[in-house]
Amino acid sequence: MSAAMTRQEAEMLAIEGLQHIAGNETDLSRFLALSGLSPQDLRDVAQSPAFLSGVLDYFMGDEASLLAFAAAHGRDPAEISMARTVLSRSKESGE
Repeated sequence: MSAAMTRQEAEMLAIEGLQHIAGNETDLSRFLALSGLSPQDLRDVAQSPAFLSGVLDYFMGDEASLLAFAAAHGRDPAEISMARTVLSRSKESGE
């Protein structure tokens, strides 16, 4: 893991996270329930920085899901946290 993460790297990690959620029925059901989105809504919002930040929020809010995602994709959980911070800053600055 590099010391700094770019917004593009953070977005790619979040997209990887969304793919992980979509591939797991339990995670997908929980994610949709928490977000209030329907499966059809996902296509419309999938590239939004705010949504991608929310994907990482999902993992940060559930340690078991975070660890499962990190292990399945060879990621350090701290990397996921860093990506969430990068996307949150982008969201706050209106990028």
